[in-house]
Amino acid sequence: MNTLTIRLPNELKSDLQKLSQEQNKPVSDIVRESIRRYVAVEKFRALRKKVLPFAEAQGFLTDEDVFRAIS
Repeated sequence: MNTLTIRLPNELKSDLQKLSQEQNKPVSDIVRESIRRYVAVEKFRALRKKVLPFAEAQGFLTDEDVFRAIS
């Protein structure tokens, strides 16, 4: 595992520490999970952007169209 050093505004650091105490989790675990989720969402958005033209060509214009097709 690697180490990453970042700078945070005091308020954000304080909020993280408070959350850490409330959840009884280390700050590093909370930050790691937050970054993991952010990366997953960005990968999903990139993939969606790539396939959108193909989906639209097949008549899938909304999320509801997709849900109807797979239900």
